[in-house]
Amino acid sequence: MNISTPIAEQPAIRLTDVDLKLGSGAARVHILKKVSLQIGQGEAVGLVGPSGSGKSTLLMVMAGLERADKGTVEVAGQNLTTLSEDQLARFRGNTVGIVFQSFHLIPTMTALENVAVPLELAGRTDAFERASRELEGVGLSARMRHYPAQLSGGEQQRVALARALAPEPSIIFADEPTGNLDEKTGKEIMDLLFAKQAEKGATLVIVTHDLTLGNRCDRLIRMRSGEAQLDTPKARA
Repeated sequence: MNISTPIAEQPAIRLTDVDLKLGSGAARVHILKKVSLQIGQGEAVGLVGPSGSGKSTLLMVMAGLERADKGTVEVAGQNLTTLSEDQLARFRGNTVGIVFQSFHLIPTMTALENVAVPLELAGRTDAFERASRELEGVGLSARMRHYPAQLSGGEQQRVALARALAPEPSIIFADEPTGNLDEKTGKEIMDLLFAKQAEKGATLVIVTHDLTLGNRCDRLIRMRSGEAQLDTPKARA
């Protein structure tokens, strides 16, 4: 099914007939089935659907972390299907920010180091200054020298969000970003994520089971059995 944004400009993300199978032999599973969609620049889009529907895998394909077997994946004007692994890594470092459910912080590094290290690896000479600025922006100016084990779950996710935002990506991907948080903390993180998206003018793609969260997006794309079945515009007040 072809799911397109009504926006006429060059889309931030365009997938055409994307197919993906994972596993081998009898355990091989058809995860994505001829998925075609477009997401406009600056849009916030929620990917929703039951467990196993393919929504997280679809996000990984968009982010260049998983390769499609067939079809075309264009992100920020770049055809990801033609890139080598090294080129993909550089593309991700310069173009996308990713927030995961389980934070993925390095336990032996402080919050500041966790945010700065990817910038250093990308060759940014102002890595620690930029990292400090982003941590201040997510309300952690007093916690920069703390290690992940010294931070609450919500604080760890704020560090992860700062790390995703520090390279100033044009596209932010978030995979169940509130899944490991209590309701109050999860709402605070999502308020911050949407505020940062608006502040930076970035495109945002969120995988979520939470329809309340999904309905904060401009559009919903519903996944079912590997197919993008329905595009639901957000109800306007």
